[in-house]
Order: sequence, then C-alpha cells, then structure tokens
Amino acid sequence: MNTSELQKVKQRYNIVGNSDGLNRALDVALQVAPTDLSVLIIGESGVGKEIIPRLIHDNSPRRRERYFAINCGSIPEGTIDSELFGHEKGSFTGAIGESEGYFGVANKGTIFLDEVGELPMATQARLLRVLETGEYIRVGGQEIRKTNVRIVAATNVNIQKAISEGRFREDLYYRLNTIPIQMPALRDRGEDIILLFRLFAMQMAEKYHLPRITLTDEARQLMLSYKWPGNVRQLKNITEQISVLSEKREIDAEALSHFIPRDPESMQLAVVGEKGDHSYETERELLYKILYELRGNVSDLRRDMNSLRKQLDEARGLNGATGFQHPIQAVDVTGVQTTLNSRISASSPQLEEAEAEEISEPESLNLNDMGRQLLEKALDRNGGNRKKAAQELGISDRTLYRRLKQFGLDK
Repeated sequence: MNTSELQKVKQRYNIVGNSDGLNRALDVALQVAPTDLSVLIIGESGVGKEIIPRLIHDNSPRRRERYFAINCGSIPEGTIDSELFGHEKGSFTGAIGESEGYFGVANKGTIFLDEVGELPMATQARLLRVLETGEYIRVGGQEIRKTNVRIVAATNVNIQKAISEGRFREDLYYRLNTIPIQMPALRDRGEDIILLFRLFAMQMAEKYHLPRITLTDEARQLMLSYKWPGNVRQLKNITEQISVLSEKREIDAEALSHFIPRDPESMQLAVVGEKGDHSYETERELLYKILYELRGNVSDLRRDMNSLRKQLDEARGLNGATGFQHPIQAVDVTGVQTTLNSRISASSPQLEEAEAEEISEPESLNLNDMGRQLLEKALDRNGGNRKKAAQELGISDRTLYRRLKQFGLDK
C-alpha cells in the first residue's frame, strides 16, 4: 500500500504515528480484510490492538453486518459459554429465557475476541469447533446450530508458553493464527511518542479550555528514553495529568520527572521471579512435591492408627464388661494402658475379685494378657457357656468367638 492510501486510513481511524512497525501492522490488516481468514493480533497491553479488528471489519465484505468486541478476561468463567454460545431456558439458575449468544447474533458479521488467552479450556474446545465447522451448541441444549462468523482475536500473553504450560490449546492457536499481526510496543515507535503526546495535549486543551502544554528538548529526550510499560494508555494518562496539574505550560525535564518514575525498576517491564521467567510448570512441581510428602505423612499416620486401633479394640472389649466408656481421643498407647488399668480396678468389683486371687502375681501391663485372663474368668463363671460369657462381657457372640480364636481358647 502506498503512503497516501495509508495516511487516509490513519486519518479515518485517528491513528497517529509513522513507525515502520505500525505501518506494517496496518498494511497487513488491510490486505487480509477482504478475506475470511482468522487473524491473531499480538501485542502488549495498551498498544492499541483494538484498532486492527475494527479496520478489518470495515474493509471486508461483512462491513454492513454486525461487529462485536468481547473482552474474554472480563467475563466470569461460569457464564462465558452462555455469553458466547447462548443458552436454553432453564439450563441454569437465572436462565429465565433463551439466549442467542454472540455467535448467534453476530451471524455473517465479525467477532473480536480480546484477551483470548484468558479463555477457559472448555470454552477453547467450543471455539475450536466453531472455527473448524461453524457449528455450536447452546448451553443446556442439544440442537446443533450453524453460524457464519469471522473471528479476529488478540492477546497480550505469550501463547507458546501458555501452550507448554497446558493453559491454551495448541490446535486452537494454529486456527486463530492463520494471519498474525504484531502491534509494536510504544517504546519501539520512536518519534511516535512525541506525536501522540501532542495529540493528547491538544485534546485536553480543547476539552477543558486549558492552554496547551509543550515539551522542551530535554523533556523530549526523557520521553523517548522512558520504557513505557503501559504503552499508549500510560502516555495518555500522564499527558492528562500534566495538563491538569502542572502550573507551567512549557514542560521541562525536571517538571516531567515528577510524573514519570525515574528509578531503574520503573524504566523496565515488570517481571515475576528472580530471572523474570515465571512458570506455572514450576509451581506444579512444587505442589506435587508437597503432596507427595503429605501422602507419606498420611501413610505413616494411618499405619500408627491401625496399630493403635487394635489396642483400642481390646480396650473396648474390657470396658464393655465393666460399664466404663474409654476415651477414644487417647493417642498414647502407654497412656491408654495405664488409664485403662487404673479405671478398671477402681470401677469393677468383678475385677477386684480376680486381682485378689492373683495378688501375689505382678500386674501385667499387656492388654492382650489382660483380655485373655478376663475371657477365661468369664467362661469359668458361666460354666463354659459362650453366649452368657459374651453377655457378661458386653460384646457380641461373633466378637467373643474372634477373641477366643485369637487367644487360642476356641478348642
């Protein structure tokens, strides 16, 4: 495209700048506009990606049809499928009627999906089907519907990294990325920074009837050397702040420095982690390690509890005979034995008689020995009648039989 045609496009859409990166992006957009190919716009937040899909739609055969710009990151995950593909009446709480969804309403038109990298994985699968076949199903429905929609998507995240981390479908990426358009960051546009500053300053002066602000040569250099992590959006905000708050109308470097951070960190893009290579894969590895260690602790605890449960089963059998309910909360086995022995001897006349008969023998602290002795005495007092012995001990016939077999008394 020649320079005159490009300038006409810039005037129509109020695009300011003459950098090679910007001109290349506009040129590709105009070349692809007459087709139905999917377009993926890549660029940092605030670079003005929303201009490209509007330009593509207005210069395409679909320009008389509807155009929708949708910010995928602003729609809750629980409702985004309904917003995009529609829903049937009663398909979820609050669905008091049917909804066509954007893909139904925008049939034959264009949909711009901004921040497409924020789409949930389930929604990505639905979107892929629309791109491949033009078919979709409403939420809660069964009927397959058709739509003829052109999709232009944009993202400010590293899609390749998101694919490696399992956050974005690789097949969807290649479907969307038929024609890639790279929007340059403001720091890479050179003198466009000054041109945009003049535009925003003039807009503020006309809107609020203020004298227009200008820059000295030193202030211009400071503008050009700043990294502009917020890109065009940040430049506009700073220009508006200066227009309203500065008493001077000619802004020098010192006055400008009050609005532009000068510390080294603010001159660079924000990074996460020591080396700026934040990775969800690393986070998953850390979580796996924690869960693995926790599983080992749980296994050890389960093994200890099983051992303790066997001891407590004996304690419950003894307690049933004495009418004493042993505290299940006890954890220390030695404490259980000591507490059990002291309370049984204090609460059971029957056991006092047994202890009187064996007063000369040393007291046993083994629960298995005590259980065996109690079973033998119960059987002796009931003439070997197991049913009566079980009733006296307060346990079932089956439990008594299991204990007899355990202690070798079932013969």
